[in-house]
Amino acid sequence: MKRNKKQAAPNNFLYHQILQSKIALDTAYANFEYATEPDLIDCSIYELKAAQSRYRYLLTQAKQRNIPC
Repeated sequence: MKRNKKQAAPNNFLYHQILQSKIALDTAYANFEYATEPDLIDCSIYELKAAQSRYRYLLTQAKQRNIPC
């Protein structure tokens, strides 16, 4: 199946969003590991859950579009 430019652009955008989301997820994990204050721990957990949700959503979108990640 050949892809035209119209199909490649959204797929390319989704792929880059997944990469950015993975970096954000790794950063959230690192922030959680180094948080010491209770308020910072709560904030880190919130950021981690949000990053996990976004990453999971983007991977699901890629799977539905048959985009290898």
